[in-house]
Amino acid sequence: MILYKPMLARDADSPFSSPEWIYEVKWDGIRAISYLDGVLSIRSRSGKELVEKFPELEELRDLAKNVVLDGEIVVIREGKVDFQAIMKRNQANSQKEIERLSRTLPATYIVFDILEKNGESLVDKPLNERKTMLKGSLREGRYVVLSDFIEGQGEAYYTAAIRRGLEGVIAKRKLSRYEQGRSGSWLKIKRVRSCDCVVFGYTRGEGSRESTFGALLLGLYDDGKAVYVGRVGTGFTQGDLESLKASFKELETDRETIPGAETSVEPTWLRPELVCEVGYQSVTRDGMLRMARFHGLRPDKEPRECTIDQIAPSGLKEYASKRDFSVTTEPTGGRAKGIGKTFVVQEHSARRLHYDLRLERDGVLKSWAVPKEPPTRPNVRRLAVEVEDHPIDYAGFEGSIPEGQYGAGTVRIWDKGVYEPLKWEDDKIEFVLQGERLSGKYVLVRLKKGKENEWLLLKAGGKDG
Repeated sequence: MILYKPMLARDADSPFSSPEWIYEVKWDGIRAISYLDGVLSIRSRSGKELVEKFPELEELRDLAKNVVLDGEIVVIREGKVDFQAIMKRNQANSQKEIERLSRTLPATYIVFDILEKNGESLVDKPLNERKTMLKGSLREGRYVVLSDFIEGQGEAYYTAAIRRGLEGVIAKRKLSRYEQGRSGSWLKIKRVRSCDCVVFGYTRGEGSRESTFGALLLGLYDDGKAVYVGRVGTGFTQGDLESLKASFKELETDRETIPGAETSVEPTWLRPELVCEVGYQSVTRDGMLRMARFHGLRPDKEPRECTIDQIAPSGLKEYASKRDFSVTTEPTGGRAKGIGKTFVVQEHSARRLHYDLRLERDGVLKSWAVPKEPPTRPNVRRLAVEVEDHPIDYAGFEGSIPEGQYGAGTVRIWDKGVYEPLKWEDDKIEFVLQGERLSGKYVLVRLKKGKENEWLLLKAGGKDG
């Protein structure tokens, strides 16, 4: 049996509508891939067998044959998803407790994708085809249902989901293939930003917390390396504090387990085996979680799954929505960290030759398409059309974007270097470039009588030019 890794969504900071996308509810439960081929196996993201934990889902045997299905296991109470209840179900160990909870807190398996049928892999088929095949391959039961979705109307669907008290929605590109791992072809749009972090240590508690702890030290993995992203000291119940402190004893170690953790006192280090969900307001420029709040442990997730791309710059929603990263080699974003002053000009041989000017700002590359070669002499004016923000690592991108993809054609770096912003206003940007071809003071001015995204680019004259 081939075990599939689930396709995971990237974050988007606000809802959007597009006829090229479908929208589903974001269910807050345990991701599970089911294998039906004579026997039934239901596997978590980490590959753990779940059938014994959720015996009511045995009904899948009678609802589908010779398929591999992807979905989410949830517990719904009083019309709302109860995350703590599903975690309680997952942590039950004795057969007696499992059977009792299956009666009092029955689980529902919400199926949203099909990966294989009659031994044939379907992962390379577009999502809309897989949805049709799923509907014809699975009957709904008492504990197994098909995920509803809507086409195009993402903003209205998000509003309706939030009004129902749901966490948010998942946007999925209709023509996307099934990619194992995180992908920009699926985007999660949540009411509150959250990420799954690894606990690398804790600080000593004071006052009422003297017997437990003060804050957890959190980290994420970037290409296998642990990166410190801050600490969380709020959101704990007294029960959380006591149970976490008890679990720390077996994990304590004398060695530092993550570099860069800033604390006023020496922390207690832990082996990185615990995963917790943390809500946060934003990510600072140096990559720290701002206003972090503890949401709960995630025993269903492996530490190495907690990667830095969860907190990638959120301004890349439009960029991701236009690209199928299973086809194009363009950067997905979230890996590279900028220096705050990068600029690049890329020659783009697309349907029409043009030049893309990109200036690093607020964790992304602000971008303009310039139809003619950028000016090297003072007072020469060029039209510059503002386009979507690009990820920082796009500054190093060269290559061919395949036919059928947005911006299809060849991209090469025409100039690069650093820049110094002098003024950055809604309608006027002044900056000094230090590149190999372009140097001196430049100005971008928004056209008053043009379209909102139309600017003029010119090199300033005088001693600054």
